[in-house]
Amino acid sequence: MWGWRAVSVAMLCIALSGAWPALAAEPVGQAVVIKTEVTGQSGPIEVDTRVHRNERIKTSQSGLGQFLFRDGTKLAVGWGSSVVIDKYVFDDSQSVKKLTIRAAKGTFRWVSGSSNSSAYQILTPAGTIGVRGTAFDFYVGPDGTTAIVLLNGAARFCGPGGCRQLQQRCDCVVAKPNGDMSAARRVDPSILATLGNQRALPFLSGNQRLAGGIGMLGGCNVASVAPERKDRTRPPPAVMPAPQRQDPPQRQAEPQKERPNKPDKPHHDKPHHDRPHHDKPHHDKPDRPDKHEGHGRHDDDGKPGNHGLDHRGHERHHDRDRDHDNDRNRETGRNFNRGR
Repeated sequence: MWGWRAVSVAMLCIALSGAWPALAAEPVGQAVVIKTEVTGQSGPIEVDTRVHRNERIKTSQSGLGQFLFRDGTKLAVGWGSSVVIDKYVFDDSQSVKKLTIRAAKGTFRWVSGSSNSSAYQILTPAGTIGVRGTAFDFYVGPDGTTAIVLLNGAARFCGPGGCRQLQQRCDCVVAKPNGDMSAARRVDPSILATLGNQRALPFLSGNQRLAGGIGMLGGCNVASVAPERKDRTRPPPAVMPAPQRQDPPQRQAEPQKERPNKPDKPHHDKPHHDRPHHDKPHHDKPDRPDKHEGHGRHDDDGKPGNHGLDHRGHERHHDRDRDHDNDRNRETGRNFNRGR
């Protein structure tokens, strides 16, 4: 019976001894910004949650976490990332003797604190980033391909294929785990196609926005290929108003077709109103019958210019001639009888 108790106590001690280092891990910093979902060793991380040495920090596909270390170093962890605070040695002078993080995958922004540059080291599957009092973004793809873009100061990347110095703002190096490494050159929008991921380097492209002074860094013209920018540069909606603006001239063209007819109407109308020789005869005819109606009126008073009396006299003269002819006929008849 005592044997079983001894075994139980021993197993409990072993369990406590295994859990003790995790519980006693030294806090190295805290979360200052959390968006969507960020988790640590003990569960979800919220603002002001402390992070510890050897703790793995993960973000969801839309997650974002910003962390501040004790010496003022700032680390932003973007979407779909996984990073471990590997080594942390702090001294009493508010600086660190050693701060090493191991980035397995994802997107990050680093801004050095007040410690010596030689104290910082970032490990990636393709090589090691040596910090020289600097700020930079870096991306680690699923296959370990690593890209570094310098934002301030200087940095050095070393891998199986050698080392590259980044000394000017927006210098970029892309390295693969097999040792292939590009020369340091100014970054441009083609970097996202090279990495095979349009969401790589989201703090430069604008796909994710950081808060505070750490968000003021960036640029390097990588934002010109952000999905939002591609949508903005679509001009079909801007072309649509152009035909609409040309509609008013088309509407004005219809009145122009009618304009030739407008002068025609006045051309035909004016003669009727403006030419007196067409209108006056129609209005004067009722006033002139006195000069012409005398030819047909038989009851006129025979005034000058009237032919009524002449017509009557002509009838009377005709009657006299007819009577004279009758008398002559009678006289001739009488003489004929007498001769017989």
